[in-house]
Amino acid sequence: MRQFADELDAGVKILETERLLLRELVVEDAGFIRQLMNEPAWLRFIGNKNVRTVTDAEGYIERGPKAMYARHGFGLWLVALKETATAVGICGLIKRETLPDVDLGFAFLESHWRNGYAYEATSATIVHGQELLGLGRIIAILSPDNIASGRLLEKLGFEFERMIRLGDTSEEIKLFALTRNNPD
Repeated sequence: MRQFADELDAGVKILETERLLLRELVVEDAGFIRQLMNEPAWLRFIGNKNVRTVTDAEGYIERGPKAMYARHGFGLWLVALKETATAVGICGLIKRETLPDVDLGFAFLESHWRNGYAYEATSATIVHGQELLGLGRIIAILSPDNIASGRLLEKLGFEFERMIRLGDTSEEIKLFALTRNNPD
């Protein structure tokens, strides 16, 4: 576990909550990313990204999160427990070319579900997006049968808007939105 704690310093720290640290992903996180992206829930609700090896995961980190950090200054971040530096998931903000608004994304290892980590990480990410990045509207997309994530989004204040397709051949997915009430 010490090795990961040393690597924790390699990525730029973005957020800290009571129990969690969120930081930029680095290629040294490839083993964790490979594990996460091959979990049954990831494959069912997010889809098969063909990340089977550590090399595949390194490529995903470089072309996905790291490229988004360079373009937008945000992306998906690694979520780790503060006390042990154990990686438990990813959470962050995504700007997809196919959607007009910034998208909240999150996924956690099934072994760490039902501990409140997803709520803690997503809540902090929303505040970061609204207060530091000035986002007035954040969206989230999910599979129609992803009931647990839908409940989390509603707990966070998101409202279901409509069903959408991200591409011509994709299946319909749910689009949720959270709009900040500006007192101005």
